[in-house]
Amino acid sequence: MSAAPFLEGSAVVELEIGGMTCASCAMRIEKKLNRLDGVTATVNYATEKAKVTVPHGYDPALLVAEVEKTGYAAAMSAPPATSTPVSGGDTDPELIALRQRLVGAVVLTIPVIAMAMIPVLQFTNWQWASLALASPVIVWAAWPFHRAAWANLKHGTATMDTLISLGTSSAYLWSVYALFFGTAGTPGMRHPFELTLAPSHGAANIYLEVGAGVTTFILAGRYFEKRSKRQAGAALRALLDMGAKQVSVLRGGVETQLPVEDLQAGDEFIVRPGEKIATDGLVIAGTSAVDVWMLTGESVPVEVAPGDPVTGATVNAGGRLTVRATRVGTETQLAHMGRLVEEAQTGKAEVQRLADRVSSVFVPVVLAVAIVTLVAWLIPGHPAASAFTAAVAVLVIACPCALGLATPTALLVGTGRGAQLGVLIKGPEVLESTRRVDTVVLDKTGTVTAGRMTLTEVAVEPGTDPGKLLRLVGALEDASEHPIARAIAEGAARDGLSLPAVTEFANVPGRGVHGVVEGHAVLAGRDSLLAERNQRLSVDLAVAKTRAEQEGKTVIAVGWDGQARGLVVVTDTVKPTSADAVARLKRLGLTPVLLTGDNDDVARRIAHEVGIDQVIAEVLPQEKADVIAGLQAQGKVVAMIGDGVNDAPALARADLGLALGTGTDAAIEAADITLVRGDLRSAVDAIRLSRRTLGTIKSNLFWAFAYNVAAIPVAALGLLNPMLAGAAMALSSVFVVGNSLRLRTFTSTTT
Repeated sequence: MSAAPFLEGSAVVELEIGGMTCASCAMRIEKKLNRLDGVTATVNYATEKAKVTVPHGYDPALLVAEVEKTGYAAAMSAPPATSTPVSGGDTDPELIALRQRLVGAVVLTIPVIAMAMIPVLQFTNWQWASLALASPVIVWAAWPFHRAAWANLKHGTATMDTLISLGTSSAYLWSVYALFFGTAGTPGMRHPFELTLAPSHGAANIYLEVGAGVTTFILAGRYFEKRSKRQAGAALRALLDMGAKQVSVLRGGVETQLPVEDLQAGDEFIVRPGEKIATDGLVIAGTSAVDVWMLTGESVPVEVAPGDPVTGATVNAGGRLTVRATRVGTETQLAHMGRLVEEAQTGKAEVQRLADRVSSVFVPVVLAVAIVTLVAWLIPGHPAASAFTAAVAVLVIACPCALGLATPTALLVGTGRGAQLGVLIKGPEVLESTRRVDTVVLDKTGTVTAGRMTLTEVAVEPGTDPGKLLRLVGALEDASEHPIARAIAEGAARDGLSLPAVTEFANVPGRGVHGVVEGHAVLAGRDSLLAERNQRLSVDLAVAKTRAEQEGKTVIAVGWDGQARGLVVVTDTVKPTSADAVARLKRLGLTPVLLTGDNDDVARRIAHEVGIDQVIAEVLPQEKADVIAGLQAQGKVVAMIGDGVNDAPALARADLGLALGTGTDAAIEAADITLVRGDLRSAVDAIRLSRRTLGTIKSNLFWAFAYNVAAIPVAALGLLNPMLAGAAMALSSVFVVGNSLRLRTFTSTTT
C-alpha cells in the first residue's frame, strides 16, 4: 500500500483494536502496520490499543483499513484524557458473550463426557444424544477459535487457536462420518471400558467428548483471562475519580455549588479544611497547609499563602482558601498523569504466551505427522478408511484438553494462595515479568517509610523538664489542625501525657502557634518566630536544630514565659520491616534503587538506614516514569514498588508494578500486583509466589502436551480407541490440576 501524501514531522495516532484472541494477534497487526511507509506501531493486547507514529498529514483511515485487511476491527480512539475508560467486566459486551458461550458449553458438555466415559450411562442411541449435545458446543461455543484459526491460516501462521480448532473439528467431523456412514450410529453401540492397544475400525468410534471437553476447558481459561485483562483501564478511572466532584465557586460575590466539570479558567472558588482542591490554581486569599502526599509522595504538607500555586486533587489540611483556577479539565496535572498512565500501559512490552509459542511449532509438526501417517497407510495398500482413521486419530489426540487448564488452574490456586498472604496478582502476563526482573525501584514516602509525620525527638535547655515541655507543646498543638501539629499532639499522648486545656489560642500563618497552657504563655513554631519575641535558642539547641534539618527532619522550637525552652523534632520514619525486606529482595538477586522527590540528603539517610546503595532523588512526579524508562534503556528489567498517585505512571511503565494496598486506588490499579498489608516484605512473597506459579504453568503446559505427544505414535499406528483418547485427556487434566494444587503449600517468609 502506498502512503498518503504527508508533511514534514510526525504525529501519534491511537487505534482501538477488536477481535484479538492472543498476543500473537497483536504481533501480527503490529508487523502489518510497521510495513507501511513512515509508520511505527506498537500494539498492546492487554489494552486492545495500537499506538502508531505516522508522518503529519497521514490519513488515519489507511491505518484502520490495513488492520481490517488483517482480519481485525479497528477504530480511532478518542483523546486519552477525555475518552471513557475501558468498561468493567460486568458491562463489557465481549466478556458477556464469552461468558454465555462458556455457560452453554459447560451445561452441554458434562452429559457428553459422562456418557462417553461411563459405560452404564450408554443407553440405546446415546451416541445420537451426544451428537445433539456436542454440536452446539463444537460449532457455536468454539466459534471464536475457528474464526481465529481461519485468520491464522490466511496469514500462514499457527497459534493455540489453530490447534484447538483443528483438534475439535477433526474429532467432530470424524464422529459425524462414523455416525452417518460408519457403524457408530448403530443402536446399541458402546464405548467399552478398555485401555488396550489394539487396531480398531475408526468408523465404529466417536470422539465427541474430546471435542466438547477441549472447547469447554479452553473457553474457561479464556474467560478468566479476558476478565482479568479488562481491568487495564481501571488505573485511569481511579485517577479521574480522585478529583473533586463539586466545587464552591464565587460568582458575583455569591458562593455557588457547581459540578467540577463546569469550572472555568479564571473562576474563583473556596476550599474549606479537609476538602479536595478542585483544580490547578493560585491562592488569592487565606493560608493553609496542603497535603500533597497522594499526588507527589511528599510526606510534609506544603504551606501555601496568597500567590502560591496549588494542584487539583490535593487536600486542604489547614485553613480556608480562596483559589483562582488556572487550568481545568484536560490541562490539569491530574489529567496529565492520567495520560502518562495510559501511555505507559500502551507502550508496555507484551509477553508472548508460551502456549502460542509452543503451538506455532507443534501445529505444523502434527499436520506433518498426520500427512505422513495417511501416506504411510495408503502406500502398502491398506484401505483408505483405515488410512484416514489413523490420520484423523493423530489430529484428535494432538489436541490437548489440559492446555486450557494449564494456565487458569495454576493462576486460580496461586492467586488464591497469594490472597491469603495479602498478595493480589492480576494476570498471567505478570508472572513472566517476575522471572526476568533484576532491578527493583522503591518509592520512599509511604513505601519504605510510614508516609506520615511522627514525633521522634525532644531536646531541652538545661533545667527544663522534657515531660513538661512535651505536655505543654502537645496541648498547644492539639488545638491546631496542621498535620505537623497533629504529629506532636499524638506523640505527647502516646507517651501517656494528659494534655491540659488551651486558652487564647492563635495561629501565626506559616510560622507557628501560641496560647496559654496551665498559666504559661506558650509559643511553638519557627525559631525566627521565637527570636522576634526575644526567645533565642542556645548554641547547643541551634546546632541540634541544624543537624536535624540537614537530615530532612522538621524542627519546632518551643518557648514559654519569655524564654526558649527546647525543640521537638518530627519526621517521616522508616517502617520497622523495610530493612529486612530490602535484604530479602537482594537475596532474590534484585538490585534495590530508592526513588523519591525528596532532597538528596533525606533520601540518602533513608537509603543508608535500610541498606540501599543506589539513590535517585529530587525527581518530579511526572519524571518518575522517565526514570523507569531510562533504567530499561540500560537493559535492566525493572520492578517498581510504590503507593502514591505520582507512582501510577511509573508502576504502569515498569516491567512489574507492585502497589501497597495502603496507598491510593490509582497506584493499585496501575500496578500488576497489589500488596494488601502495606508491609514491604510482602513484595518478597509476591515475587517468590509469582515465580513459583509461572514455573507451575510451564510444567503444566509441558505435561499437557507430553501426554498427547506420547499418544500420537499410538494413533498413527491405528491403535487408538475412544477410551484411550478420553483417558489421555483425563490423565493430563488430572495431572495439571494436581500440579497446580501444590501451590497451596507455598509459605510466606515473613511468618
